[in-house]
Amino acid sequence: MELTRLWTSFARQATARPDATALVTRGQHTTYGELAVLVADASAHLTHLDTSGGEPIGVPATKTPRTIALVLACLRAGLPVVLPSAALPATTLRQLLARAGCRHVITSDDIGPARATTAVTPAAPVGPGDVAFVLTTSGSTGLPKLVPLTAGAVERFADWAAERFDLGPGASVLNYAPLNFDLCFLDVWATLHHGGQVVLVDPDAATNGRHLLDAIDDHAVTVVQAVPMAHQLMVEAADSPPRQLPTVRHTLFTGDHMPGRCLARLPEVFPGSRFYNVYGCTETNDSFLYEVDRDAPPTDGVPLGTPLPGVEALVLDDDGALVTGPGQGELVVATPFQSTGYLAADPTAPGPFVAAAAGRPPSAAPHFYRTGDVVRRDDSGVLHLEGRNDFHVKVRGTRVNTAVVEQVLLDHTEVAEAMVLALPDPVAGRLLHAVLRRAPGARVNTLGLRQHCAQHLPPAAIPSTFRLWEDPLPRTSTGKVDRQLLRQTLRSPRPEGTTAREEQAR
Repeated sequence: MELTRLWTSFARQATARPDATALVTRGQHTTYGELAVLVADASAHLTHLDTSGGEPIGVPATKTPRTIALVLACLRAGLPVVLPSAALPATTLRQLLARAGCRHVITSDDIGPARATTAVTPAAPVGPGDVAFVLTTSGSTGLPKLVPLTAGAVERFADWAAERFDLGPGASVLNYAPLNFDLCFLDVWATLHHGGQVVLVDPDAATNGRHLLDAIDDHAVTVVQAVPMAHQLMVEAADSPPRQLPTVRHTLFTGDHMPGRCLARLPEVFPGSRFYNVYGCTETNDSFLYEVDRDAPPTDGVPLGTPLPGVEALVLDDDGALVTGPGQGELVVATPFQSTGYLAADPTAPGPFVAAAAGRPPSAAPHFYRTGDVVRRDDSGVLHLEGRNDFHVKVRGTRVNTAVVEQVLLDHTEVAEAMVLALPDPVAGRLLHAVLRRAPGARVNTLGLRQHCAQHLPPAAIPSTFRLWEDPLPRTSTGKVDRQLLRQTLRSPRPEGTTAREEQAR
């Protein structure tokens, strides 16, 4: 059995191009040769551990060269890596790692220079069907789920991404997402797999648009992948003084709705770039890609695009029947890059991984993944994301999709971020509440927001209250808006200095 290419490709780069930059962290460059030395240090540390059972190694996902080296060392030794957010509460982290079966948890602080007499663990044979990474979901509905991905799944994705976005030698790729986020398979692991340079965004500066622009400018970044919030921050920061970043060739946005006004501004900031909407889940990795016409970007939402090579996509209605023409339903996908099921999940409990879909013969193992995303197929066969099954709520007896309400708010020219939540109400059953961040210099108030919503939404879908934030909305460990924290905030008393008119508009 051959060694996994996740390790051997990096090792070849370190041997052939030891002086090429592999990582940029807070302005400090780490070459492929220096990263290989850190991998040797981490491998030496592994020799002191009993890993004979092949259990996963827990590696809290701090954004440092030593953490990346530790992951590479585990891949070299044939040991799966569980990458939880380093920001998880200690109790949650312990529960998660215990459920994953981790006997050992190693942080970057544990790794020191290898002693000359220490033997490095020999590289272990790992097949493409063996688990290499275990990611975690956001945990928005409880304890995060564990998502195992095989070496073959990650390698197939890395090869596709490197060819599609030019991630080889000479590329400089901005890594905005946390290391435990699936976006890193493109901007970290595929880039190192194929010899590019990774520019790690400092988590402490992730909401500073000027810092992001400086990182791109200083390191001649060629590929930018980030959530729409980050693009919005960069567009805002590029206004004063006006800035353009001509080195960027590929700009990707993923994870959330992209406001039309932000999309329209991106060609000004990145004049030499192509623009893409990327859709996927942690469980499946990327599934769809849509290239935006930079001269005529869509104003009513960006389509999902076309399936990636090898991806099969189905749309199922509420009864589970296949939607073959125009219509709406849940998106169900099968990709060459996906997990086969959650680690340590209850085998008797129903889950999103299914062996058959739309009346097809069942297979021996789960093949399709029910995304929970509601999509609409238009007359030309193009898929559009409408929201999520779990975002549909009843308000005063009317079915409302909170994701649609969020998109309407984001379409307001003075709203930078928006989140809408349905909370219990003793009279109405449930009412909608909106939390928003205004764009810099915006003066819109809740009356203006209510009037805007009334032009585009039925009465039941207009939020009952609005809470205005000056800072970016809080995020989970995987970069999504933290709904649980916002629920707690909405249930708390009004912050000091916030007027009743600013918060409520009934």
